[in-house]
Amino acid sequence: MAFDPREPFDDLPPIPPAADIETKAILRLAVSASRALAELKGLGGIVPDQAILIHSIPLQEAKASSEIENIVTTNDALYKAVDSASALTDPPTKEVLRYRSALWQGYERVKVAPLSLDLIRSLCSALRDTPVDFRAEGQNVRIGNRTTGRISYSPPRGGPTLLVKLENLLDYLNRDTGHDPLVRMAVGHYQFEAIHPFDDGNGRTGRMLNILYLVERGLLDIPVLYLSGFIMKDKAKYYGSLRAVTEAGEWEAWLEYMLEGVEQTALWTRGRIVTIKALLDSTIDRCRSDLPKVYSKELIELIFRKPYCRIADLVDAGIAKRQTASEYLQELERAGILAGEKAGREQVYRNVALLRALAE
Repeated sequence: MAFDPREPFDDLPPIPPAADIETKAILRLAVSASRALAELKGLGGIVPDQAILIHSIPLQEAKASSEIENIVTTNDALYKAVDSASALTDPPTKEVLRYRSALWQGYERVKVAPLSLDLIRSLCSALRDTPVDFRAEGQNVRIGNRTTGRISYSPPRGGPTLLVKLENLLDYLNRDTGHDPLVRMAVGHYQFEAIHPFDDGNGRTGRMLNILYLVERGLLDIPVLYLSGFIMKDKAKYYGSLRAVTEAGEWEAWLEYMLEGVEQTALWTRGRIVTIKALLDSTIDRCRSDLPKVYSKELIELIFRKPYCRIADLVDAGIAKRQTASEYLQELERAGILAGEKAGREQVYRNVALLRALAE
């Protein structure tokens, strides 16, 4: 029976696929991507304060993953809002920050337990800022093409059919099937998107699961893989490759795409970490020699951990009292290390070089 995008895809095959997916070409790509990931994992420790990485690269992942779903904000708005409870923060920025929060919650959980139905539910709930559950029986959806308006895909029915497919997905990811972990991640990502278990938030939840799976498998120590940035460069190829698996069983092209994405993303992230470490070291050296009355290792690490820094951040960190904290930040501004600007009734100081490096 031919695939009909207007009918629920209840016949979505279980995984692993019946086809031989670990061809020589795919295994070569998996080895190369695994090597890049291992280099990235080994490099994470060169930055002494891991919070510097955790507060920067995952935020870029959150921004790009949301942008794939046409939820668009700017780095400027994001970093200003990270530590702000302001009701003036715009809705897209709030959504991106919820993505980062959900990713962080998931990271804490996979350090102690494998992927689970409850984890998947909690990720989407945190993302949407409301309790959500998997689609119930009778709660079916149709996905339309934004350009043509035509129905492009109808995922399996909600209820028992959907739960059976989710349990198969988790069994495949959590049990050693003999497939390379990166191949399993790619197969699992297709399957999650094809199941489409929620009425909204599936794409972002699925992309979070990719990163969390790599952490849970020990391929990453912290969730710093910027895979959504790779997808954003060519969304059409991402969605086209997914659709080709559904309509024609073309697994090899999909696996090639995802494995190349992991390798390129790992190399990009590795480059960003090297750049951040070099910036951190040069800033420490310069402040130690040119601003000895201001310099402290704790202060420099703080302005890297918080690229948009406030007087209150120094006070809360125990670095200085309010008046002295203000003087420190003004000295760093005069030296060209920070750039101050008004944000409401307070002054905010940007770490210019770091923000430029993250935006490249």
